[in-house]
Amino acid sequence: MTLPDILAVLSGSVVGLILALIGGGGSILATPALLYVVGVANPHIAIGTSALAVSVNAFANFINHWRRGNVKWRCAVLFGAAGVVGAALGAHLGKATDPDILLPLFAGLMIVVGIAMLRPRKDDGDGSVVLTAENAPKLIAYGLGAGALSGFFGIGGGFLVVPGLIGATGMTMLQAVGSSLFSVGAFGATTATSYALDGLIDWRIALLFIGGGLIGGAIGASFATRLAKQRGALQRVFAFVVFAVAAYMLWRSFS
Repeated sequence: MTLPDILAVLSGSVVGLILALIGGGGSILATPALLYVVGVANPHIAIGTSALAVSVNAFANFINHWRRGNVKWRCAVLFGAAGVVGAALGAHLGKATDPDILLPLFAGLMIVVGIAMLRPRKDDGDGSVVLTAENAPKLIAYGLGAGALSGFFGIGGGFLVVPGLIGATGMTMLQAVGSSLFSVGAFGATTATSYALDGLIDWRIALLFIGGGLIGGAIGASFATRLAKQRGALQRVFAFVVFAVAAYMLWRSFS
C-alpha cells in the first residue's frame, strides 16, 4: 500500500468513529481529510468521494445503533425521504458553484450549528417519541432543508440532521444520533450518485476510506452509548468537533 492508501484508511477510521459517536461530522471531517491529509487535489472529487464513503459508513453505523435500540424508525425514514429530494436539488447547485466559495460557506454553517447545539435543553428529551400528525410536517420541512444543504455542500449532513430531528420531535440526543444515520446515508448516496455520473469520485480511495470507517464506527457506537449517560456530554462533543474542523477549514481556505 502507498502512503496515501494508508492515510485514507486511517482517516476513514477517524471519520467512522466520529460519525457513530455523534451522528454527524462524517463529511465535515471526510472532505478536509481527503483534501489535506490524503492529498486529493480536486475539491469536487474530494466532495464526491467523501459523500460515497460517508454514505456507506453511515448505513453500517445505523445498524450498530439500531441493535442498541437507539433508532426511531418512522421519524428517521420520513425525515430521510424528504431530505433525499432536497439533496438532489442541492447537489445540482453545488457542482455549479466555485469550490473556493463552497468551503468557507461550509465552515460558516458549521459554526452556526455548533452554537445552536450548545444551547441548554430543558430536559434530556422524550425517549417515547413516535411519528404523529403534529410532528410529521416538521420532519418533512426540516428534512427538505437539511437535505438541500447536504447536497449543496456534498456532505452527509448529520450535523444538520441531529438538531433537525431534535427540533422536530423532541427526541433524546442518543436517539437523534442513531436515527440521523439513516438520513446521512440516504443524503450521501444521493449526492454521491450525482457526482459519480459526472466522474467526480476516486473509487480506490473511497473503498479504502470505507474499510477504515467500518472499524472506527464499531468503536464509536459503543462510546456514544456510554456518553449518553452523562447529561449534555454528547452535545458538547458534537459542538467541539464542529468548531475545531470549521476553524481549520477557514484557516486553510484563507491562508
